[in-house]
Amino acid sequence: MNELAEQDSALQSDVNGALLALQKKVARYRLESLLDGEADKNDCYLSVQAGSGGTEAQDWAQMLLRMYLRWAEQHNYTVQWLEENAGQEAGIKSATVQIQGMNAYGWLKHESGIHRLVRISPFDANKRRHTSFASIKSYPVVDEDIDVEILDKDVRVDTYRASGAGGQHVNKTDSAVRITHLPTNIVVQCQNNRSQHRNRAEAYRMLQARLYELALAEKQQDASKQRAEQDAIGWGHQIRSYVLHPYQMVKDVRFATEVGNAQGVLDGNIDIFLENALSQSQPESE
Repeated sequence: MNELAEQDSALQSDVNGALLALQKKVARYRLESLLDGEADKNDCYLSVQAGSGGTEAQDWAQMLLRMYLRWAEQHNYTVQWLEENAGQEAGIKSATVQIQGMNAYGWLKHESGIHRLVRISPFDANKRRHTSFASIKSYPVVDEDIDVEILDKDVRVDTYRASGAGGQHVNKTDSAVRITHLPTNIVVQCQNNRSQHRNRAEAYRMLQARLYELALAEKQQDASKQRAEQDAIGWGHQIRSYVLHPYQMVKDVRFATEVGNAQGVLDGNIDIFLENALSQSQPESE
């Protein structure tokens, strides 16, 4: 009888485990069904820029980028480095990567905004608490069948040498390209290839993507809100706060999502934020 009871208990445990796994799959499929936007299925450009604050902010920008790279790795996405501007002492001033894979933009489209970090600074000999800011911008890689017209008179193209002593992901030739779109003041840059021609072509694709994303936002009447979020990398504009001291917590202020394991989030476990953003941002049915 004891043996039968043990077998029944083991069977019940297996069934419960299978049901839990099935429930998670169903929930994931339901969320993926919401990825029905015009560009949700596309690859994603993701750019990070350090706020004011020198080394402290630049280190935070690198921590943020690492978080997204770890997330991409966990979900079997491929990452291509396009631009990296290393900090003078630590971290990065800016960087842009292309995250390649199905629904990459759909999952990351709500990550654009200001991210705030509170911690004891490793660069402060007095061990004081510091607040740092960095901005994230995510926008879709446009398909070849999407036509975004860019007039020659509307752009300024500059070439320069890739900068930064620690930029192991970029070349060090004078082939880097920066394109400024004058009507919108959008700036994109690429320094991944040794060929200036290839960097220029990739930068134009990035600019097309930014203009396409702007058009989508205007269609959804969100352009003014998005521009306001990018006006200043500092107080009052953050979409998410990461607190490492005096307690650990990560909070998305838009969707009231909180996680106590801040280190886990910084190690790439951001699905809860992406899933809640996706589900809560859906328009209510009529």
